[in-house]
Amino acid sequence: MSPTITTSSEANGNVSAATAHAAASAAASAEAAGPQPVTMAKALNTALADAMSADSSVLVFGEDVGLLGGVFRITDGLTATFGEQRCFDTPLAESGIVGMAVGMAINGMRPVIEMQFDAFAYPAFEQIVSHVAKMHNRTRGMVKLPMVIRIPYGGGIGGVEHHCDSSESYYAHTAGLKVYTPATVADGYRMLREAIDSDDPVVFMEPKKMYWTKDSVDLGELRRLHEEGTTAGRTSEGRAAVARPGTDATLIAYGPSVPTALAAAEAAALEGRSLEVIDVRTIVPFDDETVCESVRKTGRAVVIAEAHGFASVSSEIVARVQERCFHYLAAPIRRVTGFDVPYPAPKLEKYYLPGVDRILDAVDDLQWEN
Repeated sequence: MSPTITTSSEANGNVSAATAHAAASAAASAEAAGPQPVTMAKALNTALADAMSADSSVLVFGEDVGLLGGVFRITDGLTATFGEQRCFDTPLAESGIVGMAVGMAINGMRPVIEMQFDAFAYPAFEQIVSHVAKMHNRTRGMVKLPMVIRIPYGGGIGGVEHHCDSSESYYAHTAGLKVYTPATVADGYRMLREAIDSDDPVVFMEPKKMYWTKDSVDLGELRRLHEEGTTAGRTSEGRAAVARPGTDATLIAYGPSVPTALAAAEAAALEGRSLEVIDVRTIVPFDDETVCESVRKTGRAVVIAEAHGFASVSSEIVARVQERCFHYLAAPIRRVTGFDVPYPAPKLEKYYLPGVDRILDAVDDLQWEN
């Protein structure tokens, strides 16, 4: 009779499973106290750990995501907890990272890959457009690609070009991809869990300047609600959120522009104007209903985004709202976006990015009656 041999990978898997269970139990106990100040980075990290604990087919890989824990530490501790079989570093080859993820997803895994910085994903763009976005349609629905492409994006960190691009329009324009971008800590957790659960490929755009913003969040409760499958624990894919109610005009924003829109609404309130702020949340699928309901109520709208204005997501939002709300509009829809130039040097980015003053100027230009 041949002896039973346990390979190092099998042993590693057994150890990591036990370690993961212990880590999840410890995390649950630590979070039992209720809402705590939590960063976006922590919420995303917890979402990854919880998804990996709940489903052994979920794995994480990319450049420096292993021992380092990622440039922004979003994958911190995952290799120590789950082992190198499930969270590992790759060569500096984005096309290879995406191509490997495609093969894994076809064969039953749920890979979550990190592109490290927005513009670093461009070498993988052919893979994303030609294969990730089209495999399901190409096979007439026989092959699914349950994979998540995490992309830290946007400015506000004092980076240079290739580190601060807002590349969401490329992915939104590509049929077959979902595009998510959270703007709150709680949505960071909820939306990443939903993206990992999706049987369709999701480009998950993470506003990097918001990684260290804090909200009071009960991660344990979010975990429980998600795993119970209740709607209270989910964003309900394709649903925008009313981040601040108002009556005079609507500010439509997503990702890193949502806090700026909220700050502008707060400043406008001091001047006697009530601005409603809509957080788009999922660019694809897009929630026409919530956005248009707000614009029909207020009659005026400003779309805010860090990306270039020309041929952009903001352009699409303006077109969709104008088509659906034309007879309700009291003024043309305005946009406040990044300028149509390459991303500037760090000392100049404050002039490039949408700010409160630029938003309030746009609001003032909405043909108000005296």
